[in-house]
Amino acid sequence: MRRRRGRKAKWGCVVGMLLFAAVCCAAPVGNAISAYVALTAQDDGGIAEGGSAADIPPRMLAAYKKAVQQVGKYVPKCRGMRWPVLAGIAKVESNHGVGRNIAGNGDIRPKIYGVLLNGSGAGGNTTVFKDTDGGKWDGTSQGERAVGPFQFLPSTWEGVGTDAGGDKIADPHNADDAALGAAIYLCGNGRDLTKRAQLKAAILQYNQSGEYVANVLGWIDQYTAAAKDSELKNVTGKVRTVIEAALSQRGVLYSWGGGNANGKSTGSCCSPSGKSGTGIKGFDCSGLTQYAYARAGISLPRVASAQAGVGQRIPASLGTLALKPGDLVFYATAPGRDATIYHVGIYVGSGQMVNAPKPGTVVRLDGVNTMSGFAGGARLL
Repeated sequence: MRRRRGRKAKWGCVVGMLLFAAVCCAAPVGNAISAYVALTAQDDGGIAEGGSAADIPPRMLAAYKKAVQQVGKYVPKCRGMRWPVLAGIAKVESNHGVGRNIAGNGDIRPKIYGVLLNGSGAGGNTTVFKDTDGGKWDGTSQGERAVGPFQFLPSTWEGVGTDAGGDKIADPHNADDAALGAAIYLCGNGRDLTKRAQLKAAILQYNQSGEYVANVLGWIDQYTAAAKDSELKNVTGKVRTVIEAALSQRGVLYSWGGGNANGKSTGSCCSPSGKSGTGIKGFDCSGLTQYAYARAGISLPRVASAQAGVGQRIPASLGTLALKPGDLVFYATAPGRDATIYHVGIYVGSGQMVNAPKPGTVVRLDGVNTMSGFAGGARLL
């Protein structure tokens, strides 16, 4: 069952066209999802230098990254979803399905099943879970057992299962579907997973065990360190300069009309919602990109729509997977018409961008699907 699609914010940087160009900018905890006690992962992997996790099959890693890019469509208020979060859960739940065959479309065979949760004590389970799916997902009508690389109970999957691949089937035995379902579940109604307490709460709903939370967090931290190495290890020169400059401004207040090539500055009045940047020293979206690129010696126009005319244009039709670290990412009210571009960010990899979203927020890392109306990108470096 899919969750209702939420509306996404459509502004944060806006183009004005009058006398001047405006600057821019799950299931209840009691219905245990986790079969950790019944299917414990083998701890036989490590982190490879360069950041790809040596213990994650490439197709599974691709599924985690894809879920990060898609989750904003279903939980627009979610913040901080990253592939290491999903990898940490999947590592502990199923060891990433290592040893199974993962097809190009994400189907995993043989399917991954936990033990029958009948209270027998096998695998540590002491609670009886009655059958809810007639064996559709878990292959038995004698009770429940967790399924797939993220070990969903069928009853939980019914609430968060989502088709990530376009075949109109939400299958917990499919890597892409399962990863997206897990991302939706962990995001709740809009958690900020950059905050440790909220990340712990998300993991705890998966399994109400302090030991489990600590185990998953340990893997998330390792994968996070690996991801940082992976995304920036081979990024050098001006691209690295731009990304590091943008990242250095995280936490700086959003200011409508604020920021320029020299750094943060007091903004102006007013945003489409009437929010003024006067008295607020910070950045809007295009002010931030101006600043970061200036550190690499590149001068950008002040308005987001004008910035789309600089460098090699990356069409929206190629999708977000065509983006590379350092690219500008654009959003428009009418994708395909650059004059309607209202927002810009700086892509850093793994489906994330450095973003100055809108008044009342700060410069932060967001998924590229956080803003609506993806309008492609531009490669200047």
